[in-house]
Amino acid sequence: MPMTNRLYAEFLGTAWLVLGGCGSAVLAAAFPQVGIGFAGVALAFGLTVVTMAYAVAPVSGAHFNPAITVGLAFGGRFPWSEVVQYVIAQVLGGIAGAAILYVIATGRPETGIGSFATNGFGEHSPGGYGLLAAAVCEVVMTFAFVTVILGVTDKRAAAFAPAAPLAIGLTLTLIHLISIPVTNTSVNPARSTAPAVFVGGAALAQLWLFWLAPLVGGAIAGLAYGLLGRKD
Repeated sequence: MPMTNRLYAEFLGTAWLVLGGCGSAVLAAAFPQVGIGFAGVALAFGLTVVTMAYAVAPVSGAHFNPAITVGLAFGGRFPWSEVVQYVIAQVLGGIAGAAILYVIATGRPETGIGSFATNGFGEHSPGGYGLLAAAVCEVVMTFAFVTVILGVTDKRAAAFAPAAPLAIGLTLTLIHLISIPVTNTSVNPARSTAPAVFVGGAALAQLWLFWLAPLVGGAIAGLAYGLLGRKD
């Protein structure tokens, strides 16, 4: 598949993830009287991955996340020579999704955009969790996410391949159910960067953690997956 097609798929998929996932948090989580809450936001993030993975996985592999791309590279499933191109496409796609969301959210100027679904720790954590708790949470959750992805896309799981996007989306839903109160859930540097660009301030100042921790978690998952006896 030509690289242009693959990068467009990653751009599109990450834009959809940010628009759908962060959009649910910004527009619907606390909607007057009938908000969808944390559970609804968690499900929305999972659904964005399920739907777009079924749409474009045959084109690009449906990473939509620099931590996944890096994890797959460490696991020997993705060429290092293509990592930077994928990451750039993902970040730009996330920013495009956030830009669309910003235009929609500012359609009601009296409500503002609030935190705009940014990630944070300390006073910027939904539950007031500190730096160490946030870092551990993000590393562990990303590790689990990338491990599941490596497992369901393993050649040994070929019989279950049609259900892989569903398993991945449900894993992301579960991760959000666990970690929204801690960091507002990143496990994806592109997802974290996109809204932070529009909020600035503390969101950008704390963004380093939401690059470092997910990338570390993804890398550990890629390196450790061999302990499960992976055979290519």
